[in-house]
Amino acid sequence: MIHKEFEFCLHKTNFYGQYWQPKETKAVVILLHGMGGHSSRYAYVIEKFIASDFAIVSYDNFGHGKTSGKRGHNPNFKALLDVIDKVIEISINLYPNKPIFLYGHSMGGNLVINYSLRKENNLNGVVATSPFLKLAFQPPKWKMALGKVLQKIAPFITLKNKLNPSHVSRDLKEINKYMSDSLAHNKISPNYSLVMIETGEWAIKNAHTLNVPMFVVHGDKDKIIDHKASFDFTENTNIASLKLYKNGYHELHNDLCKDIVLDDVVNWLESKL
Repeated sequence: MIHKEFEFCLHKTNFYGQYWQPKETKAVVILLHGMGGHSSRYAYVIEKFIASDFAIVSYDNFGHGKTSGKRGHNPNFKALLDVIDKVIEISINLYPNKPIFLYGHSMGGNLVINYSLRKENNLNGVVATSPFLKLAFQPPKWKMALGKVLQKIAPFITLKNKLNPSHVSRDLKEINKYMSDSLAHNKISPNYSLVMIETGEWAIKNAHTLNVPMFVVHGDKDKIIDHKASFDFTENTNIASLKLYKNGYHELHNDLCKDIVLDDVVNWLESKL
């Protein structure tokens, strides 16, 4: 396996990226991380994909990981989709004439779904894991109201997201790993929080326009993102399928059922080659 890092600049931001290459590459998977995370938190996903000859290209999004800029903030939603365009371009240059898939977790799941709905593309398929279409809890009304005010007058101001680490996984080792990760953070601006909620609702309503094959996976005990929203999304289109995992938590790729989940994902990817 070959691992290399790369950088690119877009919207006055210096992005950190990296890719992993197997001995024989049959397709490329572009991986988008979740809120507060970064591209290096998917070691087991990468291991499973490389073993099946899928190359992985990933990056740290606006306000995350080793990418420059204020933690937990982005310029706007269009900029988030522009970055996907750029990374697809990079991936094509790295692996000409290879099939390309998007794989997004949580916030990344929202982004790959919205990208598929809003942008013309030549993707072979999309995988969305625990996609941020709707929160599994209702934020305090005062916080939502404050967020809307801040989005208009000071969208760069960040608040803590109050994520409970024990809701990430049922595996204590993974919880400890998350809590000790110096690159992970709990900062979030209205340009992430409110926009993810709004675009999640939009995606569910517009799922019928989807024209890219999609596989959505979600744990039915996810306490962070509502698995019922994934059900609603896939019910509104005939080219997206959903698989729910009994007792699964938010980070299925780091949960007790990770082997089953990733085997299902790899099998689905191979079925679309």
